[in-house]
Amino acid sequence: MDITQIRNATLVLNYGKKKFLVDPFLAKKETYRPFPHTPHQDKLNPTVDLPISVEEIIQVDAVIVTHLHVDHFDASAIETLPKSIKIFAQSKKDVNKIKKEGFVNVEALTNLSHFGDIHLHKTNGKHGRGVIGKLMGKVSGVILKHSNEKTLYIAGDTIWCDDVQNAIHDHNPEVIVVNGGAAQFLQGKPITMTKEDIFQTYIASQNSTIIVSHMEAVNHCLLTRKELKNFISEKGGSNNILVPDDGESLSF
Repeated sequence: MDITQIRNATLVLNYGKKKFLVDPFLAKKETYRPFPHTPHQDKLNPTVDLPISVEEIIQVDAVIVTHLHVDHFDASAIETLPKSIKIFAQSKKDVNKIKKEGFVNVEALTNLSHFGDIHLHKTNGKHGRGVIGKLMGKVSGVILKHSNEKTLYIAGDTIWCDDVQNAIHDHNPEVIVVNGGAAQFLQGKPITMTKEDIFQTYIASQNSTIIVSHMEAVNHCLLTRKELKNFISEKGGSNNILVPDDGESLSF
């Protein structure tokens, strides 16, 4: 497999001779207002440019949308993606919302989803704790399996929780993508993985390679790549936890 970190949680994935686009957030830099009730209200979203053109990014066979927050499926993605493209969404509710935008080939992920000979298995997550976690709504991840590929787990927008631990235990993924950044509102705890959450994921899966996405692209992500890399180095996990720059590709 080849995984290219595009920006925020947006990935381009070559897997089992198919090409996937994950969580497309394709607007130009500073298109959207800051998320409300969050730090850094002086920063517009996305805070950085795309590393490659939208036209190149959307040359894929299918799209995976883990949930419908704007930084995972935005107006630019809706406008530029072909309306006939295959899209996997987390639920029938999300499928219906995506279809209302004109897309005609949308499917809800289950434990038995397939795309060609690739098996896709929906996983759950928790987009924060307490009241804020509930307000953030349901989120999902996905396990991808293929006879000629390593098992891949894309965790989605989740903190470290039983859902993540269970996915690791049940599927033994060799490659795991987690969404870091420690995204934060003015109140409550982070809604994406902190550096401690990322290290806990490593402790639970020390035979896996962990890739950290969702970094340095939206106003309320407070954990930087530099801080995370320093933390990982101090903890001794540098060989297993990778923090790619936007535009960087990794092969497994």
